[in-house]
Amino acid sequence: MFVDNLIEKIKEKKNPSVVGLDPRINLVPNFIIEKYEKEYTDKNLAEIKAILEYNKIIIDNIEDIVPCIKPQIAFYESYGIEGLKVFKETVDYAKEKGLLIIADIKRGDIGSTAKAYAKAHLGGGFGDIDSVTLNPYLGEDSIAPFTEYCNENKGVFILAKTSNKSSKDLQDIEIKNKKIYEIMGELINDWGKNYIGKYGYSSVGAVVGATYPEEMKSLRKIMDKSYFLVPGYGAQGGTADDVVNCFNEDGLGAIVNSSRGIIGAHKKEKYKDKYNGKDSHLAVRQAAIDMRDDIVTALKKVNKIAW
Repeated sequence: MFVDNLIEKIKEKKNPSVVGLDPRINLVPNFIIEKYEKEYTDKNLAEIKAILEYNKIIIDNIEDIVPCIKPQIAFYESYGIEGLKVFKETVDYAKEKGLLIIADIKRGDIGSTAKAYAKAHLGGGFGDIDSVTLNPYLGEDSIAPFTEYCNENKGVFILAKTSNKSSKDLQDIEIKNKKIYEIMGELINDWGKNYIGKYGYSSVGAVVGATYPEEMKSLRKIMDKSYFLVPGYGAQGGTADDVVNCFNEDGLGAIVNSSRGIIGAHKKEKYKDKYNGKDSHLAVRQAAIDMRDDIVTALKKVNKIAW
């Protein structure tokens, strides 16, 4: 099962973190951009080729540190067909390096449309993707075509409590003494009961933002067998001490994402003077190591280590 594969990768790397490959051209080192600007007159084509090279550099420098990557498809879609080709090439390259893939697609539709989305992203249309993120607003009809693939070593992470500030506009509404995010947690827990792996966790997981540590505690109680994908660490303000609330006492149950904090590390004050220009990949690697160490240190303080 996907969740078993994920847990084993986390234990192997001793690292419950994932790097989000959300490519923005302003985060790609200039020497890479300049190389492709000379080769292509089409600005968009030059940019997406530069992004692909940088993605491969990032993967090369984190493959021994992290268990998986999380490419966000919107950044690739913005470049049209060529961008989607790069999305697939990124997936394929990461798989060659032994990494798991969580495709951040946030799809949510019903009927034949949901089946088509599921086939595209879990049926091999974009490469060997291991798991996807989903928006559950349309209910179980929008989720079931994806969870069918959980019997084929695939997984899903369903939005429960997201890291953005305006998530409260809907997710925090109270109905019969329960917040909507808590009701969503109960649904996710129910949808995942048939996909429990050998470590006691389900391949139907939840997205729970690092920026809401108290809500995490509530959702951890509701979804004790769900794996949490945790955005919001670092650039959005979530800390390692915050994210420990997503982990169970066995030290499992969550994988924490950082995107800009890793792929844009060479521009951060902490690294930019030491690693710049053609050494920018070293900033990426160091940032990934620092994130791992930060989270593991926080987990050790509360005795939640799984290895």
